[in-house]
Amino acid sequence: MGNFCFMEWNKTYHRRKICVIFAGVALCGVILLGRLVYLMLFRGDYYSELATDLQQRERKIKAARGKILDRNGKVLAGNKSVCTISVIHNQIREPEKVIQMLVKELGLSEERVRKRVEKRTSIEKIQSNVDKETGNRILAYGYDGVKVDEDYKRDYPFEDLASKVLGFTGGDNQGIIGLESIYDQELEGENGLILTTTDARGVEAENIGEERKEPVAGNNLRITMDENIQQFAQQAAAKAYIRKEADSVSVIVMNPSNGELYAMVDYPEFDLNDPFTLTEEYQKEKTDKEDSKEEASSREATDSEDKEQDALNQMWRNHCINDTYEPGSTFKVITATAALEEHVVSLEDSFYCPGYIVVEDRRIRCHKTTGHGAETFVQGIENSCNPVFINVGLRIGADRFYDYFEQFGLLGKTGIDLPGEAATIMHKRENIGLVELATISFGQSFQITPVQLAATVSSIINGGNRITPHFGMQVEDEDGNVVKKFSYETKGRICSEETSKTMRELLEKVVSEGGGNKAAIEGCRIGGKTATSQTLPRSANRYISSFLGFAPADDPRVLVLVIIRNPSGVYYGGTIAAPVAKEIFENILPYLELG
Repeated sequence: MGNFCFMEWNKTYHRRKICVIFAGVALCGVILLGRLVYLMLFRGDYYSELATDLQQRERKIKAARGKILDRNGKVLAGNKSVCTISVIHNQIREPEKVIQMLVKELGLSEERVRKRVEKRTSIEKIQSNVDKETGNRILAYGYDGVKVDEDYKRDYPFEDLASKVLGFTGGDNQGIIGLESIYDQELEGENGLILTTTDARGVEAENIGEERKEPVAGNNLRITMDENIQQFAQQAAAKAYIRKEADSVSVIVMNPSNGELYAMVDYPEFDLNDPFTLTEEYQKEKTDKEDSKEEASSREATDSEDKEQDALNQMWRNHCINDTYEPGSTFKVITATAALEEHVVSLEDSFYCPGYIVVEDRRIRCHKTTGHGAETFVQGIENSCNPVFINVGLRIGADRFYDYFEQFGLLGKTGIDLPGEAATIMHKRENIGLVELATISFGQSFQITPVQLAATVSSIINGGNRITPHFGMQVEDEDGNVVKKFSYETKGRICSEETSKTMRELLEKVVSEGGGNKAAIEGCRIGGKTATSQTLPRSANRYISSFLGFAPADDPRVLVLVIIRNPSGVYYGGTIAAPVAKEIFENILPYLELG
C-alpha cells in the first residue's frame, strides 16, 4: 500500500514538473516572440540603418565654397576644380602596383604611400588638392580600392591683392583669417556624400551602384571693396615701402558717410594661393630673429615649427586692425573737435609758441624747436603746433576730455567685420594728470588702431554721425538673388553739424596753406592732417609717418589714411606720407567721378 502511494505521488510530481517546464518554455517563447515583434515593428528602421552603416563606406563630396565678389561683381575669391585621392584597404587587390602608381603620379615618398595603403581603416586619404589631369590619369589605371573624388580648392585670381582682408581657407575648406573666417557660415555650403555598399570583409559589392547625396554650394558674399581702388592703393603702398625701406605701409580708403571700405592695404601682402609660404620679407625677418636669439643665448633650444608658425602669424597680421599705435598729430583733429564742442576755444583765439611748453615739471617741445611765435587757433592747426593743442587740452580738462573719448567712441572697438580687432589703450580716467592730458592732446601716451582713427575722423567730418567701418554688403545665391542684406546703422551723433562743418574748413586749410600741402591737387578741394609719431622706446629713434585726408572737402565722399612705419631717411608725415595719399587721390577721384 505504501509502495503504491509512493508511485502515484511520483507520477503526479513528474506531471507537474513537465507542466512547469512546458509553461516555462511557452513563456520564453512568448517573450522571444514579443521581442521579435518589437524589434521588427518598432526598432526595424534603427537596425536597418545600423546594418546599412556597417555595409557602406562613406566619402565626402566637398561643396563649392561661395565666391567673394567686389562691389562691382569681380571675383576676388573663387574655386578651382581638383581631386581628392583615397584608398580603401579591403578593396585593394594589387597593393604593390597601387603603391608604385601613387608614388609616380603624386610625387610622394614610397614610405608615406605604403603606410597609408597598408593601414587597415575603412578609408584613408592619400592626398587632396590634386589637379584634375592627375586625377583622371589615376582613375584610368582602374585599380580596385583607389578612389578619385571631385573636390574644390580656393582660388584667388588676384593673388596677393587684399590678402589680409580676404583671408584664406584651410584643407577642410573653412576660413582661417579675414573675411573668409568672419563670413564662413555664409560661404561654406553643405558637403555631399558618396555611399558604397560592401560585404562583411569591406569589399565593394558587385552590381550595386554608389549612392550620392549631392553637395549644396555656398552663397556668394558681395563686399564694399572696389578692386580697382584696392589696386591703386596697393601699388602706392608698395612704392612707398620700397622707396622708404619701411617696415610696413598701411592704407585705408573708405566712404566717411556710411563706413563702406573701398580698400585696405597692409603692405607687404602675401600670396593667397600659397599662404603657408613665407614671403621674402618675413623669411628674412624670421632669419634675423633666429640669429639674434643664437647670439643672446646659445643654450636656448627653440622649436623650428614654432618659429615658422610665429613668422606666418606675423605675415598674416593686419596692422590696420590688429595693432595699435600712437597717432600723433592726426589726433589733433579729435582734440580740436572736442574743444569746439566744449566752447573752450574760438577760431580767433591767440596763442604763443616759443618752441616748447612747460607742464608741471616737464618741458614738452614743439616740432619746430625755434617756435611758431604768435598764432591764432586756425594757424595752430595749420602749423600742427603742439603748445597750442596742449593749451587747448588743458582748457578742456581731463575729466571732460575723457567724456569726449567715450562720446566719440574711442574707448570701444569700431565693430569692423574682420577678426582680431584691437581695442584702444588709454589711461584710466583717474590716472590722467596734467602731463598725461598734455601729451594726449597732441596724440601721444596712448594708442589706437588705424581703423579706429579713420572711423572717428570720418564721423567728425560727415556731419557728426558715428559710423561702423565694414566690408560686408550682402549675401547672394548663385543666380545673384539677394539672400541677406547687411545694414549698419549710425551709432549716434558725436558732434554737431556746425562743428563738423568747421572742422572740414579747418582741415582744408591744412592742405591748401599748411603742413599737408604735399597732398594738394590743383582743382580739387582736399582736407587733411599730417602726423609724425615716435614709437617706444623713444631712444630707438623709430618713427611712424602718416597722413589722413578726405575729398571733396566740403562734401567728403572718400577718406584716405596712409601710415608708413619706420621709414629710412626723412620721416616727416607731411613730406613722405602726404604724397602717397596725393597719388591715391589722383587715381581714385576721377575713377569715382569726384574730380
